[in-house]
Amino acid sequence: MRKITRRSFLAAAAACGAAAALSACGGSSASSAAASSVASSTAASVSAAADGQKFTVGICQLVQHAALDAATQGFEDALTAAFGDNVTFDFQNAQGDSATCATITNGFVSSGVDLIMANATPALQAAQAATNTIPVLGTSVTEYGVALGLDNFSGTVGGNVSGTSDLAPLDQQADMIVEWMPDAKKVGLLYCSAEANSQYQVDEVQKYLEAKGVTATQYAFSDSNDLSSVCQQAANENDALYVPTDNTVAANTGIVDGICRPAKKPVFTGEEGICSGCGVATLSISYYDLGRTTGEMAVKILKGEADISTMPIENTNVTKKYNKAICDDLGLTVPEGYEEIEG
Repeated sequence: MRKITRRSFLAAAAACGAAAALSACGGSSASSAAASSVASSTAASVSAAADGQKFTVGICQLVQHAALDAATQGFEDALTAAFGDNVTFDFQNAQGDSATCATITNGFVSSGVDLIMANATPALQAAQAATNTIPVLGTSVTEYGVALGLDNFSGTVGGNVSGTSDLAPLDQQADMIVEWMPDAKKVGLLYCSAEANSQYQVDEVQKYLEAKGVTATQYAFSDSNDLSSVCQQAANENDALYVPTDNTVAANTGIVDGICRPAKKPVFTGEEGICSGCGVATLSISYYDLGRTTGEMAVKILKGEADISTMPIENTNVTKKYNKAICDDLGLTVPEGYEEIEG
């Protein structure tokens, strides 16, 4: 598999696709033997760092959109700040396809990369399946227990896997919807059924909304091909919509905005990138900071300063934000404590 930097990939994509519409994106605990293998791999990294040996880090990104791009950039910047020219990135974009994630991560294992960064849930699932020895760090993953099928997940995956979570507190997301729409009776929960963490988020938000007396109905679409019809149904049948940190919607916010804004139906979102494209408000995290935190974890692993098997999943702070243009179009009054999304 040909090595390519993220920057050269984005440049090529821009040259080839400037006139095209944004395309759609489509567990068990580790054994003690695996933990021993990880420890050996980490020890080798310590020696390499001391000798100034170069590291190769494989990056598998599910799909190209603003949030995941920012996380990858933050990750690369943290490693470059620590190792300079002694780190090389093998960046691969799966174009929204889970099977391609598997092909990419298996290629990383075959080529013997020093660490794998898996950007989004399907990438993490593929990386975990591909290796139990090479350190794997996830980012832009909502809930690791759900993503990896872990029972009684307590915050540390173990084995050769750790990373960062982009989950904003789901009870607070339900509170946000009610804060903006106190008279709303029905809220549609729009998500891609192929994304396990999207299912988890809408299940939880539904529970919190119903506890507040709001009828919450799930509207699942299988991929971008039926997003429009499902979104239209949700907009027709509800007072407002909620979208979790869903990669398919993130790559197709124009479809959602084109339906919901003319219908005067507010959309509340699980992250800022989606909110910028089709939402009115969100509990925002910085995906760049999330990626940078993941990169700082990678630095500790490669330097031998941390054992990945004991590293808990890390989070970042959330900020209340709103989309001024859409709020103005819908005539919504912004509650106190919200910051305008820039750009």
